[in-house]
Amino acid sequence: AARRDLVARRLNGRTRAGGEVRVAAAALKPGDYVIVSAGEFVPADGEIVEGVATINEAAVTGESAPVLREAGTDRSGVIGGTKVLSDEILVQVSADAGHSFLDRMIALVEGANRQKTPNEIALTMLLGAMTLTFLIVVATLPALAGFVGATLDPLLLIALLVCLIPTTIGGLLPAIGIAGMNRALAANVLAKSGKAVEVAGDVDVLLLDKTGTITYGDRQATAFHPVAGVDAEQLRDAAMLSSLADPTPEGKSIVKLAREQGTALQDPANARFVAFTAQTRMSGVDLPGANDTRVIRKGAGDAIERHVAAMGGIVPAELRGRIEQVARGGATPLVVSEGRHVLGVIELGDVVKHGVKERFARLRAMGIRTVMITGDNPLTAAAIAAEAGVDDYIAEARPEDKLARIRAEQAGGRLIAMVGDGTNDAPALAQADVGLAMNSGTQAAKEAGNMVDLDSDPAKLLAVVEVGKQQLITRGALTTFSLANDVSKYFAILPALFAAAIPQMAALNVMALSSPRNAVLAALIFNAMVIPALIPLALKGVRFKPASAVVLLRRNMLLYGVGGVLLPFAGIKLIDMALVALGL
Repeated sequence: AARRDLVARRLNGRTRAGGEVRVAAAALKPGDYVIVSAGEFVPADGEIVEGVATINEAAVTGESAPVLREAGTDRSGVIGGTKVLSDEILVQVSADAGHSFLDRMIALVEGANRQKTPNEIALTMLLGAMTLTFLIVVATLPALAGFVGATLDPLLLIALLVCLIPTTIGGLLPAIGIAGMNRALAANVLAKSGKAVEVAGDVDVLLLDKTGTITYGDRQATAFHPVAGVDAEQLRDAAMLSSLADPTPEGKSIVKLAREQGTALQDPANARFVAFTAQTRMSGVDLPGANDTRVIRKGAGDAIERHVAAMGGIVPAELRGRIEQVARGGATPLVVSEGRHVLGVIELGDVVKHGVKERFARLRAMGIRTVMITGDNPLTAAAIAAEAGVDDYIAEARPEDKLARIRAEQAGGRLIAMVGDGTNDAPALAQADVGLAMNSGTQAAKEAGNMVDLDSDPAKLLAVVEVGKQQLITRGALTTFSLANDVSKYFAILPALFAAAIPQMAALNVMALSSPRNAVLAALIFNAMVIPALIPLALKGVRFKPASAVVLLRRNMLLYGVGGVLLPFAGIKLIDMALVALGL
């Protein structure tokens, strides 16, 4: 959608001769022509029909590296809301209001729907079944009492139903969720709900956007590749000189790499630096000397080839091979020349974040499969995937492809986590069971996800998974205790209700409760006391130790199941004794 406060410079007609008029971006229609200069925002989706420019698409993609957009090529499309960094372009508007790229992203986000998890469904069904069972039992007790000649007070039956309904786990779930969110916050992850943290503990597949998530997003110089007959030091020094005034992250990284490799050059005097433009697609420096001027340039391969040819030089035959070799490795090649001679290639790589590979290995050990999603070509995607250590990758992916992959995985019964930082990641973040947005990403991504990583570290999901597993174990343990506790209360109270009418049931009244009224009252008081007593455990969490599901189930049954059976007998008896002592 067009920005509401954006003003467009619309041409009167199809050429600049008719002049221009300033209109609101929202008033633009398909077919309108607008001029966008350096420092201005593109007012609407469209195609460049004249000119070439570098554009910052970070507001859409989350990628900080500028991209080149040029008329008459397959890279002529521009997106509303992106910023032109250099030069001036003439754009023909191509999208109706409400049908832009951002509008499509909004529609996809609105169409995304997080489904209930298997654990959530199972717990809901279990609690519903137990509630229905106890309701049927209490409803049939008057008929049973009448059959044996006993009378039950309706108020007593209502109180019995209240104390039997499984409320313990329901009362503890908010505390468990808050504790999970607090532990996630301790890891610098802001969770929007306790459910999001818990689901993270059960994730099967992790999908990650490449740029800004797995990689830093800023291309960094990683190597210098001289052509035959050129010393490595000569290429290194020329590359550094051409980049001294380059303000981009790439230019600064070239200077840094040259210094790391031992260059002793200082900033030259009387140098005339040549800035990059979208037309020339190269930058550099002119160094006046006693007899002539050293002309050093760096830029795209075809631009440097034309520059060298224009100066009467010959391009080495091996240059194409060097460029292709760098590109196959997933990096971007920049060619360096001095005068009429090509010196070599600078390799600019999208650097993988430190420690990512080791953390992905830990996720794999926990049974989580990692999949990298990128818009890059398959060769580049394969190279980055191998370096990062992910299990699989999807190349040339569009936002719709990400969303389709998540829905396909969910249809197979798997829980999906998505990590991203761009507006184009927003639909996938909204659909995923766990959507972890990077704090360095766009506002749309952070709003679509149900978690935000304040450190912008994709491997942070490892810490979130561990917090989620602890929360799952805590809920499982307390659910086991709650259900055992409710069943135990039933068998503790029922004999006391019918002991007088059915003498044979007196033997089952092992606690010798004083009266049916006191039995129900003691159970109600016990119910009111047990929830506050368990809140500290819910907040602290059950200690998490990596183990199989069978081992965890056995541990829960022995510790919390047996405890849930025994505690009501002891608690209700002590409360009954206190009621008798107080004469209540």
